[in-house]
Amino acid sequence: MTLAGWLQIAVFFLALLLVTKPLGLYMTRVFTGGYHPLARALGPVERGIYRLAGVDPAQEQSWLSYAVAVLLFSLVGVLTLYGLQRIQGVLPLNPQHLDGVRPDLAFNTAVSFTTNTNWQSYVPETTMTYLTQMAGLAVHNFLSAATGIALALAVIRGFARRRARTVGNFWVDLTRATLYVLLPICIVLALVFIWQGVPQNLNTYTQATTVEGATQTIAQGPVASQEVIKVLGTNGGGFFNANSAHPFENPTPLTNFLQMLAILAIGAGLTYTFGAMVGDTKQGWALFAVMSIIFLAGVAITYWAEARPNPALSGLGITQTAGNLVGKESRFGVAGSSLFAIVTTAASCGAVNAMHDSFTALGGMMPMIFMMLGEVIFGGAGSGLYGIIVLAVLAVFLAGLMVGRTPEYLGKKVEPFDMKMVALALLIFPASVLIFTAIASVTPVGQAGLNNAGPHGFSEILYAYTSTTGNNGSAFAGLSSNTPFYNTTLALAMLIGRFLFVIPVLALAGSMGRKQAVAPGLGTFPTTGPIWVALLVGVILIFGILTFFPALALGPIVEHYLGTQGKLF
Repeated sequence: MTLAGWLQIAVFFLALLLVTKPLGLYMTRVFTGGYHPLARALGPVERGIYRLAGVDPAQEQSWLSYAVAVLLFSLVGVLTLYGLQRIQGVLPLNPQHLDGVRPDLAFNTAVSFTTNTNWQSYVPETTMTYLTQMAGLAVHNFLSAATGIALALAVIRGFARRRARTVGNFWVDLTRATLYVLLPICIVLALVFIWQGVPQNLNTYTQATTVEGATQTIAQGPVASQEVIKVLGTNGGGFFNANSAHPFENPTPLTNFLQMLAILAIGAGLTYTFGAMVGDTKQGWALFAVMSIIFLAGVAITYWAEARPNPALSGLGITQTAGNLVGKESRFGVAGSSLFAIVTTAASCGAVNAMHDSFTALGGMMPMIFMMLGEVIFGGAGSGLYGIIVLAVLAVFLAGLMVGRTPEYLGKKVEPFDMKMVALALLIFPASVLIFTAIASVTPVGQAGLNNAGPHGFSEILYAYTSTTGNNGSAFAGLSSNTPFYNTTLALAMLIGRFLFVIPVLALAGSMGRKQAVAPGLGTFPTTGPIWVALLVGVILIFGILTFFPALALGPIVEHYLGTQGKLF
């Protein structure tokens, strides 16, 4: 560990803190119909979209109607992207003459990009045409991120409103998130990426001759436009197989810094939006504080684990002086790779600038833990906020049980129906991860994808289903997942993690929206001070880590201890 490494982490967090309030305030104005700089310029476009789609922006939806709209919209997204992949071989913008994608892979990819997961079981530059990349994958990067933001807004309204039976209009939220939030930032940031050296063209791949006289194919294409929404929308799917470790996707330290900042920006900004919309910005800052504490602790542990000599190599008597550099880009170093790993798994993004499979056992365990926490530490675009709100409701309920306080959140009593929805939402994630992991670990079709034996092989399977259920998309790359078994089961995990989770969350929001808030009393547990922050941090860590501790013990923990004895897998 070096001073420069710690300074990099500190500067990054300071930059994140500085953008949180301005972006959060801007999103508040966008989604509450207030004045914002783009309202006059893009207002006619917004109204034109409503007329074209037959949407009445003044007509709001109940939580159930909102959920149905989300599900139907996502179903259409899966079907259209699946169809585009299957027939891409006969469509234009295919200079490499790539064939259509086979059914199981097309299904996995369609589900992946529709659910904001962007798990990639394929090599993008040899599988997807330019048309599929732009009209399919990049478009779904926008729409899936906008859907997550819309869902967060619906949940916020449920807690902010009094005696209301509606939570907003999904089509309005989707349009505003895309038009006013995602597109403007992406246009500006894409130009910065192009300036820094990220390609943006429709050229055929370049055939180059190496110094040894061999022929090398250099892939390129419309990279910058997909790269920017990949990070801002917490999608994570790379234009190239190496993702943000590829010099065309992430060429400089500046692009690396901006990519990390873009990954967390919307998740952080929505905490301020939450506070502003419920009428108490301290509530939003409390959530931001909880996220920040866990985030910084995770970065510190990962940096410590990766900056030390690899215990497995030390156990074999191999001397190391620069920490664990295996699988890392030297231009980013240990600190930059460790920070990126936690940023991307905290935010359910899945982009990587290093191979997590090559981290030390404990260093690789930390990104896995951040996904196991439910992707609520800043989280995905929108999904992080509504995820932590669910845990906040659980925390006030537990506080009521422990100290005899009234279980209230934002002045609304937490009743049996609310806790049933909270319990249902929180049980869905570990059930999906552990059941699919167990099946893959003991069946021949699951074991066939392993390139590593023992606890590391188990960690590869556990990471895959944690990543897909959490809609993250990153991977321990040693698992060969492009098989009918993994393509199908991983797609099912993505669907469960996205849609089975959000239905009870919307039901919770609908229940809360119908209630009348009561003034704080002597029995009300405060949800803005240090005690509340410490309680919520404890609930998140206990729920996430203890739920998965037996699985972690079978994977990275035992691998670490065996590694100190020189045992490699």
